Amino acid sequence: MPARLSILIAEDNAADRMLLSTIVSRQGHRTLTASNGVEALALFEQERPQLVLMDALMPLMDGFEAARRIKQMAGEELVPIIFLTSLTESEALVRCLEAGGDDFLAKPYNRVILEAKINAMERLRRLQDTVLQQRDLIAKHNEHLLNEQRVAKAVFDKVAHTGCLNAPNIRYLQSPYALFNGDLLLAAFKPSGGMHVLLGDFTGHGLPAAIGAMPLAEVFYGMTAKGHSMVEILREINTKLKRILPLGVFCCATLLNISFQRRVVEVWNGGLPDGYLLRADGSARVPLVSRHLPLGVLDTASFSDKYEVYPLALGDRVFLLSDGVLEACNSQGELFGEARMLEVFADNREPADLFAEIEQALARFRGEQQDDVSLVEIGMVEEHALAPPPLLFLDSGQNSPLDWSASFEFRGETLQRFNPLPQLLQLLLGVPGLRPQGSALFSVLAELYSNALEHGVLGLDSALKCDADGFAEYYRQRSIRLTSLREGYVRFHLQLLPEAAGGRLILRVEDSGAGFDGQAILDQQLRLDSLSGRGLALVRQLSERCTWPADGQGVSVEFSWSLEA
Repeated sequence: MPARLSILIAEDNAADRMLLSTIVSRQGHRTLTASNGVEALALFEQERPQLVLMDALMPLMDGFEAARRIKQMAGEELVPIIFLTSLTESEALVRCLEAGGDDFLAKPYNRVILEAKINAMERLRRLQDTVLQQRDLIAKHNEHLLNEQRVAKAVFDKVAHTGCLNAPNIRYLQSPYALFNGDLLLAAFKPSGGMHVLLGDFTGHGLPAAIGAMPLAEVFYGMTAKGHSMVEILREINTKLKRILPLGVFCCATLLNISFQRRVVEVWNGGLPDGYLLRADGSARVPLVSRHLPLGVLDTASFSDKYEVYPLALGDRVFLLSDGVLEACNSQGELFGEARMLEVFADNREPADLFAEIEQALARFRGEQQDDVSLVEIGMVEEHALAPPPLLFLDSGQNSPLDWSASFEFRGETLQRFNPLPQLLQLLLGVPGLRPQGSALFSVLAELYSNALEHGVLGLDSALKCDADGFAEYYRQRSIRLTSLREGYVRFHLQLLPEAAGGRLILRVEDSGAGFDGQAILDQQLRLDSLSGRGLALVRQLSERCTWPADGQGVSVEFSWSLEA
């Protein structure tokens, strides 16, 4: 049964007004009558009828002006207006509709047609009410969703940005396409003082693209803080993402392992656009090419963790970018592309201005943003220019033993895939007195283990690293020899001795190699232009005492602490 409506009839002819009122009343509706436009406006404001029958030509204010004002007063609410007119010219009828009318009824009035038009307008009015209700409901749900995303983003930002993105050697630009950024930029100091940097680009945009960011950040920061290698972090991230991400969602990523002491950078690129290594001396830039599938695609057995190693000099910079940079579109639909990026590199005259010049070129070119955009620059600086935070510990260390010794031997195939340093470091940092020296202790462990493995077990010669080509050849041979390793060993002997004023750690590292000439190695490593690093010199600098026997079989270092430390 049709709903009972309140209908305003504005008609200056009394007979027509009575006729219309009778017809409408008999259809079960309530009627309000006005003899001109002014009365019609007053009644509308007072009674708020649901439908208006409006005569086009009336005194004081015609129906056209009255219709326009009623529509303004109604606002978002739909109040259908049916014009009552004897006009037959097309232009006059169009004027009725342009004034805000929704339909018109020609004189003389036909009861059946009038009833049909009233019912049709009521259906339209109900449809409008439904649309407004659904719009308000959608807006309410959307606000609720945005609030949830804001809370989630606040938590995510605290987890994802707990590293060292504010370090003085890092500059970055991140411009998200949605509230959540599908690009992920992480940076953290290693216990040794080096730095891990990861730029990732998840499939899609917004919240769906960020679903893997939290576990990825957790693995990255947790394993970096414990001293795990880049390879171990890559494998753990890939395994975790493969397990938790839905089919078709993955993370293109580039991971850097930068050592400011040894002046090298290790690069693994899986699916991101080429990064670039720009030399401070102006020599040719080195592309950091993607050679792997993205993280979360392959299972553990198929995943490749092979990486490239490049020497770094002071002032060298590494640039990484997400595909949102190259795929930025202008108003003509053209892509920014690699060629424009390389033009900015070629036109640069002041290295310190390059990052800003890339930002400016991108801003000038880009129209409507279509993707998450990320760009990061990491510079090679002296280690003392950075300020790594102190290592964090989960316990007070009050219950740790202070008088013990232990020996570990790692042999053959175990050395291929196992990094003992995080476990050894956690064991030693259980001693409260050693905790303030955690970074130095890890650096010494890393250098001694690296020397024992590479020079002692694998028999590599540092003299290869005389230039960039020799540097690459050194690490190529390291990879080959490590893959085929079946024999040999590296031993760690740890001895903790309590002393009256505190305690002492004696650490000895041995390997299955032929031994070494310690003084000759020191002479070589102290040359600042050597690409082979300054490992043994660094060990002597960071530890309280560093000695080796005449036959070069092993290195012994000591750390001590006082009770007040």
